[in-house]
Amino acid sequence: MLDGVIYTARDLAHQEMVRAIRQGRKPPIPLENQVIYYCGPTRALDKRVIGSCGPTTSSRMDALTLNLLKAGLKGMIGKGARSPEVRRGIKKYKAVYFLTIAGAGALLSTKVKRAKVVAYKPFGPEAIYKLEVEDFPLIVGIDSRGRDIFKGGK
Repeated sequence: MLDGVIYTARDLAHQEMVRAIRQGRKPPIPLENQVIYYCGPTRALDKRVIGSCGPTTSSRMDALTLNLLKAGLKGMIGKGARSPEVRRGIKKYKAVYFLTIAGAGALLSTKVKRAKVVAYKPFGPEAIYKLEVEDFPLIVGIDSRGRDIFKGGK
């Protein structure tokens, strides 16, 4: 169960952050020792903090992930297997890839205590949100030694 701050980022946000890094600019969020959740939350309903916020398929970010790992990213949360290149990058940069419950976005939203758009607001659900989470359920998909649950790891 994870407690603390994580940032959401999907395809468009990844493209923009990598563009900034390649142009020598700082990305709009701190990447050093940070965790990114591959998620595009829906609009909050009633008095909730956030709408449904389930994980998206992580492999869609694989082409850009090494750039973020090199910039200091230490954790990613999503669903599904990662490419061999990302697995090697996770090991090289001593990061961790976490998996969370797919198909349970409504349940996961109850673990978010605060949510705020912090970058790329025009992107709608693909904007970057700063989330404060409590008891957010995770398992390790790829550990910092490159051991991959999808490759028979435990």
